[in-house]
Amino acid sequence: MPVVIGDSPLSRRDVVQVARFEARVELSAGALERIDAARAVIDGLAADERPHYGISTGFGALANTAIAAGDRTRLQQSLIRSHAASSGEEVEREVVRGLMLLRLQTLATGRTGIRRATAELYAAMLNAGITPVIGEYGSLGCSGDLAPLSHVALAAMGEGTVRVERPGAEPGTVESVTMDAATALAEAGLEPVVLAEKEGLALVNGTDGMLAMLCLALADLDKLLDTADLAAAMSVEGLLGTDAPFAPELMALRPHPGQVASAANIAALLADSPIVASHKGPEDTRVQDAYSLRCAPQVHGTARDTAAHAARVAEIELMSAIDNPVVLPDGRVVSNGNFHGAPIAAVLDFLAIAIADVASMSERRSDRFLDPARSYGLPPFLAGDPGVDSGLMIAQYTQAGIVSELKRLATPASVDSIPSSAMQEDHVSMGWGAARKLRRSVDGLERVLSIELMTAARGIELRDDAPGPGTGAVIASLRQLVPGIGPDRFLARDIELTRLHVWNGSVLQAAGLTDTIASWAADAGLERIRRFDDTEGDR
Repeated sequence: MPVVIGDSPLSRRDVVQVARFEARVELSAGALERIDAARAVIDGLAADERPHYGISTGFGALANTAIAAGDRTRLQQSLIRSHAASSGEEVEREVVRGLMLLRLQTLATGRTGIRRATAELYAAMLNAGITPVIGEYGSLGCSGDLAPLSHVALAAMGEGTVRVERPGAEPGTVESVTMDAATALAEAGLEPVVLAEKEGLALVNGTDGMLAMLCLALADLDKLLDTADLAAAMSVEGLLGTDAPFAPELMALRPHPGQVASAANIAALLADSPIVASHKGPEDTRVQDAYSLRCAPQVHGTARDTAAHAARVAEIELMSAIDNPVVLPDGRVVSNGNFHGAPIAAVLDFLAIAIADVASMSERRSDRFLDPARSYGLPPFLAGDPGVDSGLMIAQYTQAGIVSELKRLATPASVDSIPSSAMQEDHVSMGWGAARKLRRSVDGLERVLSIELMTAARGIELRDDAPGPGTGAVIASLRQLVPGIGPDRFLARDIELTRLHVWNGSVLQAAGLTDTIASWAADAGLERIRRFDDTEGDR
């Protein structure tokens, strides 16, 4: 089923479906009617002798410069060409698709003054898989994501570079190629647009890139925070910890929703564990477990509550129409500041802070397994033959390196501001930068948790008693990809295969922790695992 734009606000799931999983889009009849009505207002103002911002004037610091009617098409083209000024590594395809979808949703509100043909072209580009090439630097998060959105508009004009995916030489494979936008549009049977009054502004004045990256990050965190609970439970089990601190009556004394949810996950996974039951008697003289075990619900729960707040912000943004100026229902066209990225920038930074904390705790649990002074009887570094073998020693180094970077990435971008546009835009959000570093943070958390799962699985297998049903099923699923204890082997491959098992949600499915967004990716992820296994298996 296509994602319909215009009848109701898009959901976060809609964004992920289109951005990541190539769902088709269509504009509703109501959206097209609203677009036509707003365009009629702009056409009327274009004929007015009085200047109107973005319609018959220049932009930004040049807002007081009147533009003659004969120059207005060139004005819009010049705006897009000059603002398509990004640089750096290419932004990921899913981010660009999400950005395009969210701009199209704002166009469908009938508040921008765009023409019907321009909105329909954006929908057609998404459905044809035409993805403009955008460098990762260029947006200050105010006035919106100007440079990234300008590259999309440039492609719609038939200029610039785009990426398209085609069937590869081998059956079932896909080849991603770059080409000029005019060629890509022609191959898809699409005509480039010639922008009219106000359309250039309507296409670039939005926070769509920031919001797309927030929606994608929240989708990933839906999965990874459950995975963090799973990893913590396996570590408690493998390190002979107690499940007593996760009791619901204790959580009720400090009932933060995220903390309660994480504790419930961990307790459920440990409830029927023979390992946990084996050391509950009076012979166990330990009074308390280390913080990294006992306080996992408090840290994971904080991240859950932070994500819940970020999701509320995202949902408000998904209901919003962001442009400057906007066409109001009474026909007025009014300048405003809704393009400022502060609301999104702040929660992007909040999430990076929470991720760093969760990953830091995960690494500490892994390190306990590797130290015979703290692992309660496990061999040094969980090595098969300590001394000859190094076991998982350097896997913890990898975790430590990632965690150190995550702490640096947790430094907020949104507290910074560098004035631009001759001091007209004298306070900017830097939300795009916050979103870019959050994507790296999410990737780092996924890798850190994967190494903890590898480590805990090996530690549990070295115990005399059996694990619980859920954690045992996770270990069994991992063993389909990665062997257990034995002589040292090529560890990078094992880490990557475990990470892909986390990425596609297989570990959560094995554990019985349900996750909707993870299930969307399962088939694609398993295919990635098979390809990796085929290409890397001989190393």
